[in-house]
Amino acid sequence: MKKWVISSVVGAIIVFGWQGLSWMAIGVHDKQFKYTPAQNELLNAFSTNLTDEGLYSMPSAPTKKERQDQMKNMEGKPWASVIYHKEYHANIAMRMIRAFLVDLFLVISLIYILTRGGMIPIPRRIFSASVAYGLAFFLAGQYMGHVWFDLPWHMITGDLIDNLVAWTLCGIWLGWWLNRLPMSNKQ
Repeated sequence: MKKWVISSVVGAIIVFGWQGLSWMAIGVHDKQFKYTPAQNELLNAFSTNLTDEGLYSMPSAPTKKERQDQMKNMEGKPWASVIYHKEYHANIAMRMIRAFLVDLFLVISLIYILTRGGMIPIPRRIFSASVAYGLAFFLAGQYMGHVWFDLPWHMITGDLIDNLVAWTLCGIWLGWWLNRLPMSNKQ
């Protein structure tokens, strides 16, 4: 049990640590957000005309039927997606706690998947499963945003790098740590 707790906590620290470095120190996500000198005018227009927080697709229509009809006329014309919030709250401590808890849950889940049946896979299987795990998160999440909502590559490239690097490092750790048991427990 102690081995699983240590592997989960250290794995979560590795994933969380990489995410922190990539966002705050090494600039992996620097190109993800664009700047416009018209931001004050746009924010004023949003705050004047939007009453609810949420994701707005523009142009849009109030009903599903009207949106479907409108799609026929949108081809080749500009459109936008806007995530609007009425107020900004950094609340960095709570965001970090939530992110770490998610990473911990994901590492625990990976270990559970790998060790189901009571056997510990050899290091290369743990490593390749961990990398596949990270790639699956990217494909099911951010890449699907690219597929369905045309998120530009500059928006999702950092997320691809994050998932591959974080889960590669985690896979190296888990492959080494979990295989410190006697050979009779390995497959």
